[in-house]
Amino acid sequence: MDTMTLWHLTGWEFAALAFAALLVGFSKTAVSGANTVSLAIFAAVLPARASTGILLPVLIAGDVLAVLTYRRHAHWPTLWRLFPAVGVGVVVGTLFLVWADDAVVRTSIGVILLFMAGVTVWRRRRADADGQPDGVTSRTGRVKARSYGVLGGFTTMVANAGGPVMSMYLLSAGFRKLGFLGTSAFFFLIVNVSKLPFSAGLGLIDGHSLLLDAALVVFVVPGAFLGKWAVNRINQRLFERLVIAATVVGGLQLLLA
Repeated sequence: MDTMTLWHLTGWEFAALAFAALLVGFSKTAVSGANTVSLAIFAAVLPARASTGILLPVLIAGDVLAVLTYRRHAHWPTLWRLFPAVGVGVVVGTLFLVWADDAVVRTSIGVILLFMAGVTVWRRRRADADGQPDGVTSRTGRVKARSYGVLGGFTTMVANAGGPVMSMYLLSAGFRKLGFLGTSAFFFLIVNVSKLPFSAGLGLIDGHSLLLDAALVVFVVPGAFLGKWAVNRINQRLFERLVIAATVVGGLQLLLA
């Protein structure tokens, strides 16, 4: 990692990263998927590939706070169904990072996020018409879990952008607000921790990046408390719309970067 990443940031650049870290905390306890904006900020201030390694420990800090907040609401059968496919996606994403440049990574993830948002809007409208969301135990639900799991593992490995993909899956499966947040909290804590050796092996995490992380993690905490305060004031319909909107914004930012 270039030492300029840590020691030569301007005041405005550090302020942007601090705001992105605060937004990570907020997204982990309120509107999952909103941290795609944080991803875009990190990629704008820092080299795109390096930014994924610096952002990962910040995300893990947010995951820990989310688990402490919503640990009673996780749906473990859904998590166990997802993990094998996610593991495949992480491996594929690691291989992808070996040869892909920043432009390819940004474009690929942006397209996937916009596609997932479109699919979810369509599925939610169909569920409203039928009066019932997609199930997670049916054959179709299992196939969908595997598909989203691979995409989630891939996107979280190459750009820390698995949040919107898994948000789309949990919404389409009919999760309510607290179950959504509790399940995603445990999911991303486990997945992000498992990514650490892969990221370190690719040279995306080292001593210099961890020093910057130590300064930024401080801002995750107030963001998490703000999210906890806000989530109790957001109804289910607005919550779903905010998640989808954050996904679209994040996808567009990646494509237009």
